[in-house]
Amino acid sequence: MGNYTTIVYDCIPELDKPILIEGLPGVGNVGKIAADFLAEKLNAKRFATVYSDSFPPQVMLDSDCVIDMACNELYYVNDVNGKDIIFLLGEYQGTTPEGQYLICEDLMKDVFIRMDVSKMITLGGYGTGKMTDTPRVLGAVSDIDMKVDLQDHGVIFSPGEPAGGIVGASALLVGFGKIYGIPSVCLMGETSGYFVDHKSGIALLKVLESIIGIELDHAELDSKCQQIDELTAKVKEMEAEQQKTVDLGYIG
Repeated sequence: MGNYTTIVYDCIPELDKPILIEGLPGVGNVGKIAADFLAEKLNAKRFATVYSDSFPPQVMLDSDCVIDMACNELYYVNDVNGKDIIFLLGEYQGTTPEGQYLICEDLMKDVFIRMDVSKMITLGGYGTGKMTDTPRVLGAVSDIDMKVDLQDHGVIFSPGEPAGGIVGASALLVGFGKIYGIPSVCLMGETSGYFVDHKSGIALLKVLESIIGIELDHAELDSKCQQIDELTAKVKEMEAEQQKTVDLGYIG
């Protein structure tokens, strides 16, 4: 039996060449943090639920013990600084490479192309294994003509980063964007990858706001960023102590 994707619609929104923003779980959950926050602040409304046999075979219970199957969800918002936006959000990605590929292909053919998506922005984390005070936002594009404009919004294009390439939905949707002629970019917030990184999420969010042409209040994320700053300081202190021990051992 092959993989399948089922899309259940709440409604069919009227959209004018919308932008797609994808923010599914990944390294540091950086992309998910930025996309979820943006969708919530813009009061985006759900219009479809995506089910797949490639998602984990489980259900989650809410506070009333009512279940929800593992899924992704599609949201929309009209006229954000003159732009309509679609969000692809959720708690899961496909559990196999084949499943991820087929989910993204089905979404491209059955939703994004039919809705005449004009641009796709996928979000993710760039795991470096190192703590950083000022996370960069790196980019990869489907068309070289997109680079100059994105650089003006603070996106850094660094050849060889990430060295292992990009994986998951963020990668596949940009790849399908190139195949189907939809300008697409993957934005990656730099993160250690050790924990859920709200600081990198805010860095990504600020780039998104610049691209869309809006400004949001990040106050509710600031306290979480402070916790990350404190954690970063502790890790650096531990690394410094370890280095002293190594140096002393060498001398002795």
